[in-house]
Formats: sequence, C-alpha cells, structure tokens
Amino acid sequence: MTSQISGVNVTRLAPYALAVLRIMAAALFLEHGLVKLVGFPSGASPGEQPLVTLLGLAGVIETVTGALMILGLFTRSAALIAAGEMAVAYWLYHAPHSFYPAVNSGDAAILFCFVFLYISVAGPGVLSLDGLRHRSSLEKRVSNA
Repeated sequence: MTSQISGVNVTRLAPYALAVLRIMAAALFLEHGLVKLVGFPSGASPGEQPLVTLLGLAGVIETVTGALMILGLFTRSAALIAAGEMAVAYWLYHAPHSFYPAVNSGDAAILFCFVFLYISVAGPGVLSLDGLRHRSSLEKRVSNA
C-alpha cells in the first residue's frame, strides 16, 4: 500500500524528509553549542561558558555532534550522543524546577532528545557523507569480488 496525497506518492519522499529533519535539528543544536562555546550569537542565553564546566562540556558536545549531523557523518553515533546529552540536560537542569516542561523550559531538551534518538535509529537519510561512504565501500566490495 502506498501513501498518496493529491495523487503524489509521498513514501518516496521519506528519505528526503528525514534528511531535512536531521539537518535542521542539527543546525539548531549547533547554534546552542556555539552560544556556549564562543558566545555567538551575542546576547543569547547562557552566553559563552568556561570549557571546564558542565555547560562548557555541553557546548563542545552540541557543536561537534551538530556539525557531524549536518554533514551526515557518523550520524548514528553523533545523534545517540546528542540524545543522551539532552536527556542529562533535562534531568539535571530543567526537571528540578518543575514537573511540567512548559514551566521548567525543558521543551527543547525533550524534543532534541527524541528527534536525535529517532535519527540514531533511522540513520541520516539521503544527502549525507555516511551515504557516500557506504556507497563507496559497496563499490569496492563489488569490484574486489
């Protein structure tokens, strides 16, 4: 059974939708990391943080994993690390303030956590360096056979 919207088979668009989700979520995640690492964009909270703090470490994780996921390089591993970091961030910083995410400002952490958990299972989609690496390794195996 195919899924159709206005006569268009949307199932074939799923890998592209996954890639767009991966790239956009990773770009937002990268932005959060850059705020903590270098204070860019200026005026964004929490601002530049010392590297030897938990927020500094979070900035490093967010910047590195965000960049990797944008490129689609080591996507599953980067997404799993990012999801774990967001789970820790939620329980360490947000949950102690209130049970309700709308009150404790933990909505983004929860959403990032589950989006990245999904990406770690689903893979990068199309438009990824992982896909290029996979294709080239398959070509090498076929040519050596």
